[in-house]
Amino acid sequence: MNKNKKDFIPVMLTPFNDDGSIDFGMLTILIEDYIEKGVGGLFANCLSSEMFDLLPEERLALTQHVVKVVNGRVPVVATATFGGGVLEQADFVKRMYDTGITATIVISNMLAEESEASKIFEERFFQLLEYTERIPMGLYECPDPFKRIVSADQLSRFVDTGRVIYHKDTCLDIAMVRDKIEKTKHEDAFGLYDAYMVHAVESLTAGSAGLSCIQGNYFPDLVVWLCDNYYRIDKKKEVKAVQDFFTKNMHLMHDGYPKVAKFMVKHRIPDFPTKVRRGDFGLTIELRDSLNKLWVEYTELMTNIA
Repeated sequence: MNKNKKDFIPVMLTPFNDDGSIDFGMLTILIEDYIEKGVGGLFANCLSSEMFDLLPEERLALTQHVVKVVNGRVPVVATATFGGGVLEQADFVKRMYDTGITATIVISNMLAEESEASKIFEERFFQLLEYTERIPMGLYECPDPFKRIVSADQLSRFVDTGRVIYHKDTCLDIAMVRDKIEKTKHEDAFGLYDAYMVHAVESLTAGSAGLSCIQGNYFPDLVVWLCDNYYRIDKKKEVKAVQDFFTKNMHLMHDGYPKVAKFMVKHRIPDFPTKVRRGDFGLTIELRDSLNKLWVEYTELMTNIA
């Protein structure tokens, strides 16, 4: 991960056919759209991908397809831990890494139950490192089924192994984000990517490697623009306008996700399917109207910051 450039790493959506199978043709189109928008990498097989509703072989096939289409143009990471004992998780880490990804992502809530102490999680993470040889790793504070936050001290100890190169942060606390960045800044190969767009500019300014947020599935080019311009004094007004846009529309972009995100992708890719495997619902006329108005607001914003 290149700390000299701030990157947007989208948490990828998974397009599904009407019968619920993965639409690999549309996935290829989506990958090309992400790359055309200037992303710095791709996070495949994540919560936005509906990973918990995919079979193990689907997770592997999905990730392998992403790696093949990307063909080395940007790094690809993918989740590889889905419960069970540490040895079982280590086995799937190896299988996922064999797809050709840059790093395998460990979900922080999969190594210890919610009732178990943070120390247990840490011990099992080190066990996982031991059982997976030299495979590069990342961490993901996934909110489902519960959120286990990795402390700054823990993250520092993990990074010190030389094995952890990526962290998707969802703590929502800018003070904690700053602490994590400060305690891991000595490792050039490591990057923290913030998921919380409310403090996106603050996080980038503090030294995060970039952003990895669901809002990028609505407006990837706008998130890329923010990563490229957050520090510019001559763009201070425009940067504030972009930050305010994401903050103001936080709830609209979260409610009904990823269904609503797939609807918004249709503005860029008209044939993109809105089918989801989890939490499917009909898009009301009122919701469609709100989302279409959001697109108009985004279009005007892109014109004003150009």
